[in-house]
Amino acid sequence: MLRAQTIKTPDQLYGSLFKAVQLSGIFPDNKTFVDCIPVTSPDSIMIRYAAAQQQPAFKLADFIKASFLPPDSGTRAAAVNGQESAVTAHIQHLWNVLLRDPNTERPYSSLLPLPYPYIVPGGRFREIYYWDSYFTMLGLEESGRILIIENMVRNFAHLISHYGHIPNGNRTYFLSRSQPPFFALMLDILAKHKGDSIYVSYLPELEREYAYWMDRSAPTKHVVKMPDGSILNRYYDQDDIPRQEAYKEDMAIAAKLPSPAKGIFRELRSAAESGWDFSSRWFRNGKNLHTIRVTAQVPVDLNCLLYHLEKTIAKAQQLAGSQQKAQLYTLLAAKRKRSIERYCWSDKAGWYVDYDLLTHQASTSLTLAGMYPFFLDVAAKSRLAPVQQKINSQFLKAGGVVTTLKNTGEQWDYPNGWAPLQWVTIAGLDNYGAKTLAKKIAERWVQLNVQVYQHTGKLMEKYNVTDLSLTAGGGEYPTQDGFGWTNGVLLRLMDQYKISE
Repeated sequence: MLRAQTIKTPDQLYGSLFKAVQLSGIFPDNKTFVDCIPVTSPDSIMIRYAAAQQQPAFKLADFIKASFLPPDSGTRAAAVNGQESAVTAHIQHLWNVLLRDPNTERPYSSLLPLPYPYIVPGGRFREIYYWDSYFTMLGLEESGRILIIENMVRNFAHLISHYGHIPNGNRTYFLSRSQPPFFALMLDILAKHKGDSIYVSYLPELEREYAYWMDRSAPTKHVVKMPDGSILNRYYDQDDIPRQEAYKEDMAIAAKLPSPAKGIFRELRSAAESGWDFSSRWFRNGKNLHTIRVTAQVPVDLNCLLYHLEKTIAKAQQLAGSQQKAQLYTLLAAKRKRSIERYCWSDKAGWYVDYDLLTHQASTSLTLAGMYPFFLDVAAKSRLAPVQQKINSQFLKAGGVVTTLKNTGEQWDYPNGWAPLQWVTIAGLDNYGAKTLAKKIAERWVQLNVQVYQHTGKLMEKYNVTDLSLTAGGGEYPTQDGFGWTNGVLLRLMDQYKISE
């Protein structure tokens, strides 16, 4: 197994050149440079850079153009004939546009090679992403593309075997963190088609992922000891430096804080590990990004996913004939379920929330992360009635359910809706028998997706669910089209609820 810490990232390879490029504005998106491929060794580039800087006619943009190959520009063909075809036919076309071949190793590239074909989200996201892929797989399954699902699972198993965890994406600069642990749910999809032997086949990877989150393979600091002695988990990036792919943005945030801005970079990175980058969910004052404290929250969604992981390992151990280990993981899951109920249910709000380690109280921030206990069968049946009431009165909008109830300008906040959270909410409600409300949300979300597609020929990363005439906003980059998880959830919902275009 390779130690993630021994692999050099672009900032380590290029030092002063990296900083100069990322702060220069040569590339509007900081992710572009870290995805570029050097034409010679980094040492050679840095020697030439030192000499070139002394020349009076030196231009940084020209030097970069001569020294690096630009990255794949993404889904150039994504919108071809988009407005002329049905959305379902367009998605079948998109699977081929978003498909990437196995990677051959390229010296000094930030891309971590994968041995099997895979689907990327689209746009600036030109690599495999961890939690995105589960929702993409929902649509791949609808499309009968089981082999690509299996290949993506094999790739994730490869990442676990090589690096000890599944990174945010297959880039060197993503190795310091993971993302919401959906690997066990991916196996649930695959097992439907390949049988329960899948769980036994991937038991070593399931256990290794669990070890990563539980600080067993290394002290990752994901584990939190609760006031009653029980164990829950949090998001915690292993680095406290600016994100390489968002260096300029992170430095701008740090500039708003008293110097030195200790810990702010880890908080920004840990939000990226959560997938919710960024949201008022993580802000101390509920409004401003520079008050972010992700590591001080015990997230309800993460702990529900780890409950499912524990249950899945128990199932795999049972199938493998290891009764004692199966009982151990069943017990761990039961303990976690009790702790989630104790610390993440808010009677006052009638909603599942994160637990704040600084105030030692349930968070007052209401978000769709609170639907994970229903999605993963953690919630008590008695919780359904107040949650349904809250969805109907506050979260349900014209285009689906809104991510949070606060409008901060951040992309994981009001008025935006995201495919994965629509699915979690709809599937959670359906699990607990609230089928009418689940269908209503599904119909509104599908209608919005189709309406935007008919106007633009594109399927977007996120949507404005409150005003159907406006595009979604917020975030550190323009709204991306492609888009893996939107395609996946849309196909699944259209089939499940028999919704036509």
